[in-house]
Amino acid sequence: NSGVVCLLRPLLLDVVPSIRQTAALALGRLADYDVELAETIVKAGILPQLMCSLPEENRYYKKAAAFVLRGIAKHSPQLAQAVVQCGALEMLVICLEDFDPGVKEGASWAVGYIARHNAELSQAVVDAGTVPLLVLCIQEPEIALKRIAASTLSDISKHSPELAQTVVDAGAIAHLAQMILNPDAKLKRQVLSALSQIAKHSVDLAELVVEAEIFPVVLTCLKDSDEYVKKNGATLIREIAKHTPELSQFIVNSGGVAAVIDCIGSCKGTVRLPGIMTLGYVAAHSENLSMAVIVSKGISPLCNCLIEEHEDHIKAAAAWALGQIGRHTAEHARHVAIANVLPTLLDIFVDTRSSEDLKMKASRSLKNILQKCTYLPALEPLLHEAPHNIMKHIIGQFSKVLPHDSKARRLFVTSGGLKKVQEIKAEPGSLLQEYINTINNCYPEEIVR
Repeated sequence: NSGVVCLLRPLLLDVVPSIRQTAALALGRLADYDVELAETIVKAGILPQLMCSLPEENRYYKKAAAFVLRGIAKHSPQLAQAVVQCGALEMLVICLEDFDPGVKEGASWAVGYIARHNAELSQAVVDAGTVPLLVLCIQEPEIALKRIAASTLSDISKHSPELAQTVVDAGAIAHLAQMILNPDAKLKRQVLSALSQIAKHSVDLAELVVEAEIFPVVLTCLKDSDEYVKKNGATLIREIAKHTPELSQFIVNSGGVAAVIDCIGSCKGTVRLPGIMTLGYVAAHSENLSMAVIVSKGISPLCNCLIEEHEDHIKAAAAWALGQIGRHTAEHARHVAIANVLPTLLDIFVDTRSSEDLKMKASRSLKNILQKCTYLPALEPLLHEAPHNIMKHIIGQFSKVLPHDSKARRLFVTSGGLKKVQEIKAEPGSLLQEYINTINNCYPEEIVR
């Protein structure tokens, strides 16, 4: 409000180097503080002035200049675009080639903040030739530089397969994969994130990541003491598992499913989410892969997530994953039903506090499992509380099993199941009415009456 920004502007051209640096640092702190100040600095035409003498300046000024660019670019795509338009990327490339690791680090930050907004800005960053230089930065000895370079590669890769491919073509995967075992937790987080952002786009990219021999090394990350390392490790496994049955099978063979299940069991909250999704993706691919999740004892931790978690989106993921496990055959559905999952899903579905998405996922999973489930003792309790739209699937399963199973027919009468069926109001000619008729036809008329 006091017009300080305009007063700082001429100081960027001062004869004394320390005044130039201090002015740049002040502008950087202002820009970093909030979006309006950043816009004021851009409108005051300071960026071209900041750039004009950069190649001849010393490392302190370069660091301060990179700090200004990063402070402006972080706020919005529009401000990042303004930074690109004033020719900042050419200057940042000069800084990435600098001898001083601090200058490289500052430049990496700024490039990452430009690239993270969208694919166009990310493409501009790639076109300026930053990617090979960032790959060189992750090979430097300084841990802080490695971290930020890995983070920037992650921000570039996340938008599209083409951008991820440019990072791969620069040879990034091999160097990133070697750092999975680095003792520094913050570096591991960024490395796992970058590999996930590459692997998520396509089968080919996921296979390239797997070929860098990240298994079984990456499984150690699931036991890490750092929550974000765990989460990013599980996310990487998820992004690989989702593509094909072959990749999922590879994860199973390297002990990945068991490790993910342990991880879900040992942590709480959003850290669980990528692990839950991984099990759902693996199970969705085929009967055998779903059985691998069952054999590794994956059902009960997923059921615990339904009960313990407070956030709807985590519950929804667990409900979805259980549906993927149980939807293949009667055997799969029986395993899920024995774990007492069905009443829990039903409770979630009828609970008025559940979000729409959670209700939809719970009901879809219930239907998927019910349509395969022939294990009647698990279906019996649901008869007494299921709402109409779920009821028809339950009655449908009884109508498939009872005609062929005399023991089940006897039990169905003594447990009060048959009585409950008579109370159901079904539309004449509807599917539900057909199911009820099929069940009633299994018994002598006087019992039905």
